Amino acid sequence: MVLPSEPEFEQAYNELLLTLENSTLFEKKPKLKKVLPVVSIPERVIQFRVVWQDDAGNLQVNRGFRVQFNSALGPYKGGLRFHPTVNLSILKFLGYEQIFKNALTGLAMGGGKGGADFDPKGKSDNEIRKFCEAFMRELSRHIGPDTDVPAGDIGVGGREIGYLFGAYRRYRNAFEGVLTGKGITWGGSLIRPEATGYGLIYYVEKMIDYVNPGDSFAGKTVAISGSGNVAQFAALKVIELGGKVVSLSDSKGAFVLASSESEGFTPEEISQIANIKLLHQELATLDAKFKPGKFNYIPGARPWTHVGAVDIALPCATQNEVSGEEAYALVAAGCKFVAEGSNMGSTMEAIDVFESERIKAPGGTWYAPGKAANCGGVAVSGLEMAQNSARVAWTRQEVDARLKDIMVTCFQNCVNTAIEYSSEKTDGLPSLVKGANIAGFVKVVEAMLDQGDFY
Repeated sequence: MVLPSEPEFEQAYNELLLTLENSTLFEKKPKLKKVLPVVSIPERVIQFRVVWQDDAGNLQVNRGFRVQFNSALGPYKGGLRFHPTVNLSILKFLGYEQIFKNALTGLAMGGGKGGADFDPKGKSDNEIRKFCEAFMRELSRHIGPDTDVPAGDIGVGGREIGYLFGAYRRYRNAFEGVLTGKGITWGGSLIRPEATGYGLIYYVEKMIDYVNPGDSFAGKTVAISGSGNVAQFAALKVIELGGKVVSLSDSKGAFVLASSESEGFTPEEISQIANIKLLHQELATLDAKFKPGKFNYIPGARPWTHVGAVDIALPCATQNEVSGEEAYALVAAGCKFVAEGSNMGSTMEAIDVFESERIKAPGGTWYAPGKAANCGGVAVSGLEMAQNSARVAWTRQEVDARLKDIMVTCFQNCVNTAIEYSSEKTDGLPSLVKGANIAGFVKVVEAMLDQGDFY
């Protein structure tokens, strides 16, 4: 039987398979191997049409999806993405990664992903509301607080979550924690917008300290891609911890610090970026507003080959945004730590470059995959679910402390698992990508075995 080509999903599957086969996992736990084909097929894929009316009175139609990949550890959990590139391959890859990412948080969450090939850019609030209501009309049949709890993703922010939640409440006549990323006054959690960016930095903090005990972000030069929530809050936390942010980008181009002697991005400049992104505008519109000569705006470019000397690189935009060639450029620029705020941010060629450099520690480059480094977002979504279930609201300090504890525990789990199942010498730095893949996989498939899901 010939299946449709699904390049993004096949990449995610092959990366996991390669990691598992290049470890001692199946030697030590051979019964887990038979579950790999089972865990790699979604439990359910829901596809539906979304018909809505634009402001001119014309009927529009989009494709809606929900991939309910695995519920062995809890309700399906994962974001909704509204973007014209959305297709089943991308959502299956994201849902597959989400299974293992959620397992690494230690919280009771399965994995899923969804969305539509709808583009919010250029749409009025009224058109976005109409689309969300039409989308939720079908999706509401398949989700619930103990079944499937979606969240936001690219193109789905606080406004869209509000419209989606309101539609669900009206269709189901129920006020319940069926979405995360909600408004604070109606069931949302503090720190949720910041969670993925903050969690990424907490994870990298542990990487730095593990390699050089006592070291920190202070004085480090940090290249970041993207300019959405993840990139913005990662940048703000880097600045708070004493680092210098030298780049941010979007799909149309990148801002890169013009001189290493200049200060990096300031919180005020990041606030300007946040404001234009809320309006779905491009970064290029700020070129004339930033301090003359401070940044170079490079149309059509990602920052990695333009940043010069850099200590840390944080891909925070989209999948496959660091190529093998760009990985070599980062290594040549002195980059010691690469951690993904985006999902599958590095190509397989780039990962091979970073992993080959890792074993040269302490002079090498250490790489952390998105399923571990960016799990802070879904971790706080899980904390939001817990608050909803108990009808309580935790303070900002309490949520932040729980987030940091989850990221630190995740890091240590990745390190310990990599050491336990490594087929190579770990005199240098253990492979975090190996640790993340194996730790997540083992937790999910052992639960499946316990529940008889392989029959």
